[in-house]
Amino acid sequence: MCNRYRPASVARVRDVFGFTYIESGPPLEERYRTSGIGPLQAGPFIRKGGGLMVGQWGLTPDGSATLKPMNKRTRRPMSTNNARWGKDEPEAWSFKPSWRRGQRCLVPVEDFDEPYWGTRKNIWWRFRRADGQPLMLAGLWNEWTDPETGELLPSFTMLTINCNAHPVLRLMHRPDVDAAGVPLPDEQQDKRTVVPLERSAWQAWLEGSPADAAACIQLPAADLYAHGAADPAKQVLLPIAPVAASAVR
Repeated sequence: MCNRYRPASVARVRDVFGFTYIESGPPLEERYRTSGIGPLQAGPFIRKGGGLMVGQWGLTPDGSATLKPMNKRTRRPMSTNNARWGKDEPEAWSFKPSWRRGQRCLVPVEDFDEPYWGTRKNIWWRFRRADGQPLMLAGLWNEWTDPETGELLPSFTMLTINCNAHPVLRLMHRPDVDAAGVPLPDEQQDKRTVVPLERSAWQAWLEGSPADAAACIQLPAADLYAHGAADPAKQVLLPIAPVAASAVR
């Protein structure tokens, strides 16, 4: 999963998509930080119709009492910047309405960071496209109505899938452990990652049927990413090895 990333700039998104229409309002360049954002901060996303919007990274589900995502049943805060993908739709109830309404989006990303714990101390590990192009990640979006002003406030989330079968991404994050704190075997781990979409899949993801969109969700090719420690001074050699068939979930 992803908890921090650097959004692509408006200029980069315009160059990639060739937009003739950009959402009106305050200059988009001033509405999010290309230097890096975290959950509940403002970031860009692209929805059906080709419009670039800026909204909260952390989808506000239907029925939330506030823009900050709240569970409509327990009234407790929720973490919704990542949406776990199940067999044929998101697992959590909070994302299902957006999926079923076809509120799918692309999230333009320069790079994203994941925690590497192979040295028993976190090293933020940065991933970007090896060809230098921005990443376009599969996402969902929603709009929340402010009860005081009536304003529609957009928000979005990034989908995540199991990545046990990826030689590098499977090394990220702390391992899942049993009740005694012992790491589970590889085949019982549930490492997660975001879903990059190639240009050939953008239209199907944004405009296709649910089945068309679901077919776009798959692990990235092993050579898609260039990667390394976000802080070069903390660079280490990753123990990359062939992935056993039993690691695939």
